[in-house]
Amino acid sequence: MHVAASPDLDPEDPAAGAPEAAAPETKRRTRPKPGERRVQILQTLASMLEQPGAERVTTAALAGRLEVSEAALYRHFASKAQMFEGLIEFIESSIYTLLNQITEREATGLVQAQRIVSVLLQFGERNPGMSRVMVGDALVYENERLIQRMNLFFDRVEATLRQVLRQAAEAEGSETPTVQANAQASVLVSFIIGRLQRYARSGFKRMPTEQLDVALALLTR
Repeated sequence: MHVAASPDLDPEDPAAGAPEAAAPETKRRTRPKPGERRVQILQTLASMLEQPGAERVTTAALAGRLEVSEAALYRHFASKAQMFEGLIEFIESSIYTLLNQITEREATGLVQAQRIVSVLLQFGERNPGMSRVMVGDALVYENERLIQRMNLFFDRVEATLRQVLRQAAEAEGSETPTVQANAQASVLVSFIIGRLQRYARSGFKRMPTEQLDVALALLTR
């Protein structure tokens, strides 16, 4: 997860130690900047989700990885569900920004649809832990609202695909552009979810973008 540049947890102070005393040298811990610890928690949670077979990440394991107490986690997040919401917010903001760029820059609806599918699969491939959140595997034991939120995320992706594909169908002179666009958008979203799910459940061995150009040519012709 590339939420932000990974800050040092325990940097050494080059001025640490007493130059005139014979006492042993000590390391001085620095306080994380505002918001920095939240980022560290989310980055660590995402990295733990990247471990194949990690069915459930507990707050105890997360705190242990960060070398802090569980109470320290709850100073930044009211619950583990809020931590997952932080990951979902990262997914949403990243993908929605890309979708807007695609619809503004690409000339035709068909190319827009192909690019939307590509960026979603590329995002999941580059952020393995996020792919487990996107398909719900990491949310099975968590709050139901998290799965509902990811469902709404894909509903919005599908709505965007319907819009651009309807434009493509109209440009091609289709007699039923809405029906055609709705069907294509549904198939493409199912394809995205299926590829990401296979990626997560294969231990991140089956790349979601493999033979993507061929697959898109078949699905959008």
